[in-house]
Amino acid sequence: MNENVLNLLDRQFNHELYSAYIYLGFAHFYSRLGLMGFRHRFTEQAKEELMHASAFLNYLEDEGEAVSFGEIPKMKFEPSKLTDPLHAALEHEKFITDTINNLYRAADEAKDYRTMRFLDKFIEEQAEEEKSAAALLSKVTMIGEDAAGLYMLDKELMQPQNS
Repeated sequence: MNENVLNLLDRQFNHELYSAYIYLGFAHFYSRLGLMGFRHRFTEQAKEELMHASAFLNYLEDEGEAVSFGEIPKMKFEPSKLTDPLHAALEHEKFITDTINNLYRAADEAKDYRTMRFLDKFIEEQAEEEKSAAALLSKVTMIGEDAAGLYMLDKELMQPQNS
C-alpha cells in the first residue's frame, strides 16, 4: 500500500475514535442539563463513530497493515450554551469530510482503487452527517429560548434516526 495512503488511513482511524470521544462529551453535557433526547442523539452518534473506526481498523488489517492507536486528545473546548456542541459537531463533521476527501484524493493519485471503493460509503455518509448536524442546529436556533419547543425537540431526539 502506498505509504501516504496508509498514513492517512491510520490517521483517519484515530480521527474516528476522537469523534466518538467528543460526541460522548457532548452527550454528557446534555445529560447534565437534563436533555436526555440530546444525550441519546450524541450517544448514538458516538457509537456510529466507533463503528467507523472499527471499519478502518478492519480494512487496514485485511490489507495486512498495522494500525497505530494514537493518543486521543482532550476536547478542545468546554460547552456552556445549548448550541455550543451543535456548532462544534457541525464543524467537526466538516473537518471529517475534509479528511475523507483528502484520503480519497491520495488514494486516487496512488491508483489505490480498493481504498477508493472502501471510502465511497464514507463520502456518501459525510454528506448526510453534515446535513443532519446542520438541521439539528437550525432547529435549536429556531426554537431559541422556547421551553416547550425544546421539550418537544428533546422528546423527538429520543426516537431512532432513519439512517
